[in-house]
Amino acid sequence: MSRTFLTHEALLAMIEEGLGGLAPESIVQYAQGQAPSLLTEAMRYSLLAGGKRLRPVLLLRTVEMLGGDLREALASACGLEMIHTYSLIHDDLPGMDDDDLRRGRPTNHKVYGVGMAILAGDGLLNSAFEGMLCNALRYPERLHRHTMAIREIARWAGVTGMIGGQCLDICSEGKGGDEPLLSYIHLHKTAGLFIAAVVAGGLISGGESRQLEALEAYGRCLGLAFQIVDDLLDLEGEAGAMGKATGVDAKLGKLTWPSLLGADVARQKVVDLRAEALEALDCFGDKAIELRGLADRLTERKA
Repeated sequence: MSRTFLTHEALLAMIEEGLGGLAPESIVQYAQGQAPSLLTEAMRYSLLAGGKRLRPVLLLRTVEMLGGDLREALASACGLEMIHTYSLIHDDLPGMDDDDLRRGRPTNHKVYGVGMAILAGDGLLNSAFEGMLCNALRYPERLHRHTMAIREIARWAGVTGMIGGQCLDICSEGKGGDEPLLSYIHLHKTAGLFIAAVVAGGLISGGESRQLEALEAYGRCLGLAFQIVDDLLDLEGEAGAMGKATGVDAKLGKLTWPSLLGADVARQKVVDLRAEALEALDCFGDKAIELRGLADRLTERKA
């Protein structure tokens, strides 16, 4: 009998509900045990601004594919989006990319100031892990699965993951580089949270070792392809469609596949990586239909 999957719209609605619950508004000013209202406002400004919600979708589609409980995995999915959002807030700061627009709106620091934007990012990062850990404690019989998933997310979000990639991205600005450096930056800065999403989903759902290895390969290839498409869109896309300024990479002298090897080579690399990502899913058969569809859509996107 064929399996029924949630529609994309239903999955997004579930994620938005979860995000609102993990980052609630502070109603009473100066209430003990409650975050200051300006801080929660700044956190929610960026967190609830929309977006593709790719990382939580990837995690939940993996759980769905393996027959797990979506509600049980929701806090981890939303925690990933909170971590991603914190990284965007900090990435937009004057000391980083100094961007004015994000998702078609003024960036967090343009609305709330640099100091509050830093605190909003810090608040989202810490709230993400608090929410994931509180959720894990609700399932003592599967606590090990959840803690392993949280560890995977923490690893790819940390200094040997996203932060490490961001570090070398900054250090290489205006200096050029080679393929090994660029591959490291893209794997850790972007692909890492894609890997974390699908592997965490696999761990929560009790996936076997070979399945986790296949999911890691899928996440790695998809994340790398996604970043190359991002680089191409920054070079060739329209700011209105993107919801942010384009041409930023060239202005900052960032190391990208188009700048290193040319746009044509970069496009071919996207094709090759998508093929590798799809091949990695072969062991799941027809159950991977949603993850296959995501790979196609994300590598063919125009914004």
